[in-house]
Amino acid sequence: MSLTSLNQLLHLLADGKFHSGTELGERLQMSRAAVWKQLKGIEQLGVQVHRVRGKGYRLPHGLDLLDVEAIVRHDPQLAQLFDVELLMSTESTNRLLMQRQGDGAIHGQAVFAEVQTGGRGRLGRQWQSPFAQQLALSVGWQFAGGVAALEGLSLVVGLAVVDALQSVGVSGAGLKWPNDVLMHGKKLAGVLLELSGDATGPCQVVIGIGLNVHLRDCDLIDQPWTSLQQAGYSVSRNVLAAALLGALAQRLTRFAEAGFKPMRQDWINHHVYQGQVVNMLGLADEKAGICHGVDDSGALLIESHGLIQSFNGGEVSLRLVGSPDSLAGVRGF
Repeated sequence: MSLTSLNQLLHLLADGKFHSGTELGERLQMSRAAVWKQLKGIEQLGVQVHRVRGKGYRLPHGLDLLDVEAIVRHDPQLAQLFDVELLMSTESTNRLLMQRQGDGAIHGQAVFAEVQTGGRGRLGRQWQSPFAQQLALSVGWQFAGGVAALEGLSLVVGLAVVDALQSVGVSGAGLKWPNDVLMHGKKLAGVLLELSGDATGPCQVVIGIGLNVHLRDCDLIDQPWTSLQQAGYSVSRNVLAAALLGALAQRLTRFAEAGFKPMRQDWINHHVYQGQVVNMLGLADEKAGICHGVDDSGALLIESHGLIQSFNGGEVSLRLVGSPDSLAGVRGF
């Protein structure tokens, strides 16, 4: 299967209109039998092809395809900051960049994929990536100062996602510690960081982001989720991709210079569980308390029995219980 021909066919069908096999063959300069094989290749990517005798072929919902030139055209400065790459399909964009570290620096490499077959989220969860319905992005970035200097980085990436959404007119997105972006209480985006390097020297970080854009249904996601489309927003994936890369460059540069502390209050301002009662899962004993945001290093602050304690990422997850006024007798108080 020619990926070039497959990509061309996808772009021809992206308008959602009917196209006859003869028309497609003429425009692609191939036989109708070859067109049929390429259509089977599209279906192997998980894209539904609608066939009607006498009319031809169409994609029922059309496609909002990514295009590197279109992404950079929306913000020409991105060409100086990133080496942007688009893959039709890959197991995991994060895994791909992690593998490339052995061949040299990955700083500034940005890899998008139309579909991921083995994407991962935090705590080893699968991150499903149906074809052309999300932004699946991994970015390589290098930091000096060792692993300790990276405290709060996942929170900064979450802020960059919110920045990008706001810049394209999307409001209402909030942050859940340590690496989720929520809308209406449901997961809109997730962040996964993977790093390698010296404990005190340069570190290379692979920053993975999955953002639901046009996702309509997915039975394989094991938690409440939403998408920009479900929230009533119609946003071009290319425009959003450019905004996301621009926001990442700004936030990561600032983080490299001054760490998380200058952005702490900004994160708290977007924190969806601020002042709420939460259960902390993943500890030896389940713990409940009032969430007071994060400290200067990005550690979670939880008040229980009048004492405020800090918790780092690790295996800790949060579940909302309610407000302190209505649930003053909850376990842990």
